Amino acid sequence: MRPVKKIYDNLLETIGNTPMVKLNKIAEDIPATVLAKVEYFNPGHSVKDRMALQMIENAERDGLIKPGGTIIECTSGNTGMGLALAAIVKGYKLICTLSDKQSKEKMDILRAMGAEIHVCPTNVAAEHPDSYYSVAERLNKEIPNSFYPFQYDNPGNAQAHYESTGPEIWEQTDGKITHFVVGVGTGGTISGVGKYLKEKNPNIKIWGADTYGSVFKKYHETGEFDENEIYSYITEGIGEDILPKNVDFSVIDHFEKITDKDGALVTRELAKKEGMLLGYSAGSAYQMIRQMKHTLTKDDVVVVLFHDHGSRYVGKVFNDDWMRDRGFLNTENSTALDLVKGHKDLNLITAKSSELVSHAILKMQRYQISQVPVMEGDEFVGSLDDSKLFQMIISDPSAGDKTVREVMGKPYPIIESNEDVKKVASHISKENDAVLVKLEDGKHHIITKHDIIGALS
Repeated sequence: MRPVKKIYDNLLETIGNTPMVKLNKIAEDIPATVLAKVEYFNPGHSVKDRMALQMIENAERDGLIKPGGTIIECTSGNTGMGLALAAIVKGYKLICTLSDKQSKEKMDILRAMGAEIHVCPTNVAAEHPDSYYSVAERLNKEIPNSFYPFQYDNPGNAQAHYESTGPEIWEQTDGKITHFVVGVGTGGTISGVGKYLKEKNPNIKIWGADTYGSVFKKYHETGEFDENEIYSYITEGIGEDILPKNVDFSVIDHFEKITDKDGALVTRELAKKEGMLLGYSAGSAYQMIRQMKHTLTKDDVVVVLFHDHGSRYVGKVFNDDWMRDRGFLNTENSTALDLVKGHKDLNLITAKSSELVSHAILKMQRYQISQVPVMEGDEFVGSLDDSKLFQMIISDPSAGDKTVREVMGKPYPIIESNEDVKKVASHISKENDAVLVKLEDGKHHIITKHDIIGALS
């Protein structure tokens, strides 16, 4: 662990030596002492600064990158930021590939730091040519004097935490730590810190927060890489659909699955109760302590590592409309207006009773919608549902040439914008998949059963 200096020669020297802060209000129901290792005090505002610098310094030592070269990395954003700092100070170019689920703020910040960004689809397999892994690998082959750290397998990732983060935690707790908790993505943090702490005291428990849609927990418990465990999720920074070499399962005592919703809500709670504006994975890590608190005692000292700063998530976790659209906000006292607030300025898509069914189907496909109100003049006179239209077209291919009036269902109920969400739900039935909300400006908006399911789940 480096001694603190009064004056630093450059920004990279300020990486590490982050503070440990006791959690108070949010931890009142936890029997143990809970301490937070707050990594947003690093210059790039995340724990990834540590390993980004380590990987570049190792590459320089081993001759893997030469002056004026290009760093290429697949990243969820934070490693990219750490690499950007190293690239600026050391004179390298940086190219980052990111999945399209990463926040706009992360992408904007990387661009502001001079990085070239390639946004890749999330919902493809790791080996797919368009995945952010594959794109980074291809660019590395195409660009001379380029270095692809690949943080998932690069030993410098875990090394950074073995040599800095682990020793800092041990010293800051005077060796009293009993549990270390952190979200697991590339695996470097939990493995490096876990290895160091286990060497100091093998009784220390190392806990990893995982997410639904990731393979870690089942693989750790059964040794089986189950592709059926893999599906898209919202939480950023933790979980994987691959097994990074940096995840040392032998030092990890337990994985706990955390829902997208719990991670988001607890992240917001940490801001309100502790004044810590943190990233999404912080909520997941703290939620693990809550879910495991029955195993803790008053003598335990739990250290939870908070990866990054919440400024990168203001358009997501800290945005009420984003949270509401995903059904993450508490619906107590919520109204119909709350369900449509995030998109109430969009025009309602309707069909005319006189138009052809085939035209209405094209409209539904274009806007990717399942329910459409039908109008005659200024009146709502009926409705169209994609599943019913599908059955109709299958049984009678000529149905597309009929008018909407001939095939439409009953009009959707019209409700006031201040109607309680649970009352809104009472209008939804097997025969009726949506309702129309009358807004203050006289316009209408649609609420489907899927909107209500999301709000109440």
